[in-house]
Amino acid sequence: MANTTVSAKAVLKDNLLVETESRGHKVIVDEPENLGGTDKGMNPVELLLSSLGACQSIVARTYAEKFEIELQNFRVELEGDIDLDGFLGKSDVRPGFSDIRYVFYIETDAPEDKLQAYKDFIEAHCPVGDTIANQVNLGSAKVVVEKTVKQ
Repeated sequence: MANTTVSAKAVLKDNLLVETESRGHKVIVDEPENLGGTDKGMNPVELLLSSLGACQSIVARTYAEKFEIELQNFRVELEGDIDLDGFLGKSDVRPGFSDIRYVFYIETDAPEDKLQAYKDFIEAHCPVGDTIANQVNLGSAKVVVEKTVKQ
């Protein structure tokens, strides 16, 4: 396959609640009450961790047969360290995660040597993990100002 463009849309609704959409699927994103939200959904950094875990899980399922791994169950538990003072503008620390850690829980009878190669493959082929671990070109294409029509 050649390069593929993936798209999504995020629309700010009431307060800090955001409705995101891609391919007709919607996810509600919000902040917890202690950060000014209404806690109606995961916040963006929780969603990022969830995206990483979901991506790793999909890679695990997709390639288990290639590694001759009979996968009974697979889950990922993730956590990240973030200094909220960066987000809140209280200090010059970066606003994003400084560290992300995860643990794979794999239920299988496969031998340890196969599991190590399998784990390495999952980490090397997860698009979300690759995007987090490596610099990506990120920038605004433009800003479109939509004028409010007064009646």
